[in-house]
Parts: sequence; structure tokens; C-alpha cells
Amino acid sequence: METRRARILIVDDEAANIQVLVSALQAEYDIDTACCGHEAISKLRQHMPDLILLDVIMPGMNGLEVCSIIKSDEEFAHIPVIFQTAVEGIEGEVKGLKAGGIDYLTKPVNIKLVRLRVFNHIELMRRNDVIRKQRDLLVSQKEELEATLARVKRLEGIIPICMHCKAVRSDDDAWHRLEEYISENSDAQFSHGICPKCFETEAKAYKPVLF
Repeated sequence: METRRARILIVDDEAANIQVLVSALQAEYDIDTACCGHEAISKLRQHMPDLILLDVIMPGMNGLEVCSIIKSDEEFAHIPVIFQTAVEGIEGEVKGLKAGGIDYLTKPVNIKLVRLRVFNHIELMRRNDVIRKQRDLLVSQKEELEATLARVKRLEGIIPICMHCKAVRSDDDAWHRLEEYISENSDAQFSHGICPKCFETEAKAYKPVLF
């Protein structure tokens, strides 16, 4: 099964920086770009990216503010954000991580390093998706098993059955044909035939018409 190409949103107020990153990543990923924070939020809602490369220092809404908005929205909070900035130092990294960023790159960016960081985070995201899907499948299977066990339990113990017509009384005091009751409360299926005793009785009851 072919793996879907991951989508990356690159946000930077410098067109030259965007072009460098696009050239480095477009062979492996689908790319969207934005030149400011407001455009980034708009692009985010148009095309859900798998990862965001986000410049910190931008006019108007800076990268930290953009990341805070993204992480406060339940629909987008899972998207990994890699900050990129010309400001060096531990303080800048701390602010970025506190805002919700998953990684931090300094400008001018090293292309090999960008590719490796992006690849690693995309692969981590995909593995987490697989784990989440397996977990959801296990939950679904558990629910199905519990429902099946519940149906089986309903057929355990004493079942009220009419001694004459063999109808079964359900929990709501309604009477049902035996076949209907078993079908509704289990996965059993029926095929109809005739036992030897009934066949003999029916044969005796049958009187051919003579002309």
C-alpha cells in the first residue's frame, strides 16, 4: 500500500527563506507556504498539514503567538511545530518549547539538518498514528466482545418458555417465537428440516385424493 505524501506548511516573512526550504523539501513532501501568522492560520484551516516549519520573528503575529493559537485548538493541537529563528540562545528555545514547539532550528538553516529533523518528526507522527489506530481497533474489538458476551449471558440461566406453544418470554414480558428470541439474543442461524417422528406423523395425516 502506497504511503501518502506528508504535507508541510512553511511560514516565514522572508520569501528567500521560504524558497530555500521549498527547494530542500518539495521532492519528498507536499508544500504549502505562508508569509505571516494570519495567513498561516488560514492555510492551516484550508489544508491540514502534517508538520509546520514556523519562523519566530515576524511582523504582526509572531511565531510564538501562532503556535499558541494552534496548540489551543483541539483540531490542530496534534500537529508538530518546528521553530526556525535567527535568534540564538537557550532562552529562545525555552520560549519555543513552552509555546508548544517540538523542535528548534537556528538560521541560516542547515539543509541537511532540516531534512533530517523533518523526516524524523514525520516518521514519529506516522508511528503514533499507527499506534492510535491499533488502539482504536482494540477498543472496538473489546466493545464487540463485551456485546457478544452480553448476548450470551442473556441466554444463560432459566428461560421462561410456554409449555404448549414453546414461545419465550423476554425481559419486557413480551412473548416471542423461540426462533425469534434466539436470533435476537445470539448469532445463531436456523435451517429448517423435519425430524423422523414428525415426518411419520405428517405422512400418516396425508390422505391422497383418489379419482
